[in-house]
Amino acid sequence: MSKWPGKTIIGLTGNIGTGKSVVRKMLEHLGAYGGDADTLSHRAMARGAPAYAAIVQLFGQFILSSNGEIDRARLGKIVFGDPEALVALERIVHPLVDQAVDLLVRRAPQPVVVIEAIKLIESGLAKKCDSLWVVYSPMEIQLARLMQNRKLTEADARQRITSQPPQEKKVSQAQVVIRNVGTFQETWQQVVSAWQKTVKVTVAEPTTLVTRVAASKGEISILRGKPRHSQEIANLMNRLKKPAFVITQEDVMGMFGEKAFLLLQASDNFLGVVGWQVENLIARTTDILIDPYLKLEDALPPLIQEMEQASRVLQCEASLVFLSPEMAKNEPLWRALGYERRTPASLGVLAWQEAAQESMPPEAVMFFKQLRVDRVLRPI
Repeated sequence: MSKWPGKTIIGLTGNIGTGKSVVRKMLEHLGAYGGDADTLSHRAMARGAPAYAAIVQLFGQFILSSNGEIDRARLGKIVFGDPEALVALERIVHPLVDQAVDLLVRRAPQPVVVIEAIKLIESGLAKKCDSLWVVYSPMEIQLARLMQNRKLTEADARQRITSQPPQEKKVSQAQVVIRNVGTFQETWQQVVSAWQKTVKVTVAEPTTLVTRVAASKGEISILRGKPRHSQEIANLMNRLKKPAFVITQEDVMGMFGEKAFLLLQASDNFLGVVGWQVENLIARTTDILIDPYLKLEDALPPLIQEMEQASRVLQCEASLVFLSPEMAKNEPLWRALGYERRTPASLGVLAWQEAAQESMPPEAVMFFKQLRVDRVLRPI
């Protein structure tokens, strides 16, 4: 039984490069609240945040970048090559992450919460969970993912993999093992099956109609997209975005491992889509497609407001919207929605800056809106 009354807690872990975050996203599509303890640990290290001074005192000024922030790449080279240094770092960070996780779980309105952490078992967080899920992938798949997604060299990727305990140790303690070795669809089927068997509480599916609003050309509806809508989303993207290569249903299924979608429907036809992801308590919207049949001032506000509401449920602090230069010309409409044109460097908060730099497509224009004033692990 978890330490949080009224909550069912799924502890999600697995070694580096196994696809834990993809499985967490799948659980969110099924109605769970997802929290990533590893990104919280990054926040704890920000300049002025609770762990900053102790880490700099322990490892020295060498680990600082030119702007005074801890360079996690430099720190990683130290701790991933020295087990004692890694343990010392974890003694500083883990108690702070525990406090942040406790705050997020208590705030979450969903009855099922997923806590993702690479050191879930070692940190003791697993003992606070109702069930332990482990994601497994063979080493060759881990290597490929780290080299492709994190741009690590093969030597660095192997060092990160071999610095962790064998996957079999985690697998032996798990109530659920997800073998993330095939397609998104195959992994999704495993997750749905395990959810149905292990989650014993009623969870409202986030797939029903979200809202209906009046528009100049009749009523429009906003629905939460799910993997079963992947063909409709692919059709919209191909028709409205006109990509260089045709987007397939399988392509969209893979996107569901990273983001969520809202669909705009009018007269039984899908006429718009918004795709966004929530990571590190920051919403990042990268896809906004609306059929020219609809007036932008009718279609855009309900889509963006529903995205914000869903992001607030996930306790987001800020919303970043990345627009094409053409869409960015509608600046008065975005200002009416509470957004302002910004650059990543102007955001001030390191976590927000990093999110913008990681997610901003080439040639995109960024608009920013703060969703919460109170922040988790805010600087002291």
